[in-house]
Amino acid sequence: MHSLPLFHRIAGERVVVVGSGGMAAAKVRLVERAGGIVCAETEAHHAKLAFVALEDERAAEAATLRLKRAGLLVNVADRPELCDFTLPSILDREPVLVAISTGGASAGLAKHLRLRLERLIPQSIGNLASGLSSIREKLRARWPDADMRRSALDRALEEGGPLDVLQAESASRIDTWIETGTMEGETSVFEFVLTSDDPDDLTLRQARLLGRADTVLHDPAIPEAILVRARADARRYPLPDEEPTSGLTVILRRSI
Repeated sequence: MHSLPLFHRIAGERVVVVGSGGMAAAKVRLVERAGGIVCAETEAHHAKLAFVALEDERAAEAATLRLKRAGLLVNVADRPELCDFTLPSILDREPVLVAISTGGASAGLAKHLRLRLERLIPQSIGNLASGLSSIREKLRARWPDADMRRSALDRALEEGGPLDVLQAESASRIDTWIETGTMEGETSVFEFVLTSDDPDDLTLRQARLLGRADTVLHDPAIPEAILVRARADARRYPLPDEEPTSGLTVILRRSI
């Protein structure tokens, strides 16, 4: 990855914005939308983040150097090589945020990806997220084991599940699901033989199961580009070290 994606909470925090005109105004709106307090460079000692939005390249470079020397992380408009962090294109479905980044390569590309996703992701997904947050204790009581709980949620949220993330009605089904949802097939094992090292050659089913897996057993020669399609917290074991597993297990083998 070119960057480490993070969501930074700035509510009530000072954020420096250096510049004027449309570019700076856009940064001000973004900071205020996230609850931050916009301040001038003279208050940099109170801040941790800064935005530089200056048309003059030398002035932008000088301001960036000053702010970095003061210990701030800096974003510089249209100068990705000077940035400590870049701004993604944001799809806001409070409390769900979808951020799309190209690492500064093309803001236009990120924008058009967001516009496509706008049509796919229902407004009600925010209600689904809030509803799931409100039943955390019920989830723990129903499925005390973390793997079982994660598997239950995966089955509910997947395509065609009772809480399908792309169905506008899913938020209204949460109470019924937590009372009546089942855990059929709590432990499942799927084995795939891969004929290519290209992750784009994974079938849709393989990619979905890999993304849901609690445990991945794999030939040592399986490339990282495929293994990273699994969840970051999924347990990984190279074959033949097949550890005891629970939940959903995916076994990846290479064809000879």
